[in-house]
Amino acid sequence: MRTNTFIDEDKLVEKAIKILMKHLGPVETKRFLSLTPKKRMDSIKRHRQWQARLDKESFFEEIFKS
Repeated sequence: MRTNTFIDEDKLVEKAIKILMKHLGPVETKRFLSLTPKKRMDSIKRHRQWQARLDKESFFEEIFKS
């Protein structure tokens, strides 16, 4: 069994930024680090949107096919 060891958080951030800079460049790295997470949609609203797009017949056919 292999034991996992974690690197120090400061070193982790430093390595991650170096990798981003190498592969994305300074502008895209800054853009990536500035991204804000998208707000999660309420589960009821999401479910109602899913239901509105749902084709009932094909859904039941796929679920209950023999």
